[in-house]
Amino acid sequence: MTVAALPAAAPVLAPTILDLEASGFGRGSYPIEIGFVEAGGLPFCSLIQPAPDWAHWDEQAEALHGISRELLLRHGRPREWVADELNKRLAGQTVYSDSWGHDYSWLSRLFDSAGRLPRFRLEDLRRLLTEDEASRWNGVQQEVRAEAQLRRHRASADAKVLQMTLMRLKHGPATPTASLNGRAPDDFGNCG
Repeated sequence: MTVAALPAAAPVLAPTILDLEASGFGRGSYPIEIGFVEAGGLPFCSLIQPAPDWAHWDEQAEALHGISRELLLRHGRPREWVADELNKRLAGQTVYSDSWGHDYSWLSRLFDSAGRLPRFRLEDLRRLLTEDEASRWNGVQQEVRAEAQLRRHRASADAKVLQMTLMRLKHGPATPTASLNGRAPDDFGNCG
């Protein structure tokens, strides 16, 4: 009697998660850093050079993310480059954000300033959660954050925490994208 081998389980792909840091909240605020983590867990992060008319700056926001306006002026990449890179890497995808209202507004401001249209779609991460998963989100996210020891309030680090939290809720901690999957914490949150 021969035993048939079962086919290998298909890998569970995570959705691409995007996060933005901004000059502050409300009227006049603008994106200063954008990061995302692709389905396989690979991060992308870039500081964004402010447009000449982007003047709003909130000291409390700076205290939270630790990015100074001077750092942006020195190391931020041109808005056109950032928009083109996002379009190249995310073309045709639906990308998710946990703060859709703010992130959509800041992403629109970036693309408008660069004279580009996004070639991807931004959706609210909550659309992927059941009611039970939504009720457990904060607890699982705290566990993930403590375990991963990623920098807080840097775009790609926050995106990775969101992705790990989602994948743990959906598929358990053994799913590769529910962990750092061999990557160093410094791989996330170091933007230039």
